[in-house]
Amino acid sequence: MSTTRPYPPGDRGPEPSGASGTSEGGAAATGASEGDAAGSSAAAVSSASPAGRQVRRLGFDGESGVVPLARDFTRQALYDWGWLPAATADQRAAAEDVLLVVSELVTNACLHAEGPDALGITCDNKVIRLEVSDRGAGQPAPRTPHRAGRPGGHGMFIVQRLCLDWGVVRTPGASGKTVWAELGAPA
Repeated sequence: MSTTRPYPPGDRGPEPSGASGTSEGGAAATGASEGDAAGSSAAAVSSASPAGRQVRRLGFDGESGVVPLARDFTRQALYDWGWLPAATADQRAAAEDVLLVVSELVTNACLHAEGPDALGITCDNKVIRLEVSDRGAGQPAPRTPHRAGRPGGHGMFIVQRLCLDWGVVRTPGASGKTVWAELGAPA
């Protein structure tokens, strides 16, 4: 099944997997304006800078099912910013790469860093930047040597292969980190 829907999230009601962009209570998890709560306790913030950069932020405070929530939030941003629906195969592939990288970064925060705190997405005309903050002390790195047949351990290898660049930012004196990745906008 495709990871990029041919229609905006929520248009056909909740999906059996719970990845419709709504929380169990039915509140939309995407498209909220600054300061509005979305989902049961996730907070979504959207803004545009004077330079044409679009910014979205989603907090995961106390949320469960954060990977589908993050994907739906990102998918809605891609619709709002014109990445979707994709007119060409290259544009569709770029959008699917973004959704895959979001899934990998949020999953890594769940598995290795006590869960994610927030997802930030910034988009300009050329690059989309994804940032996942967490409380973990570990340092993400692709497993080396990479063995395609071995289960697990492929997340950061995928991020490394699909992204223009990625890295980790730590705030001195604070716990946790932000893992970021940048992908090129579709042509």
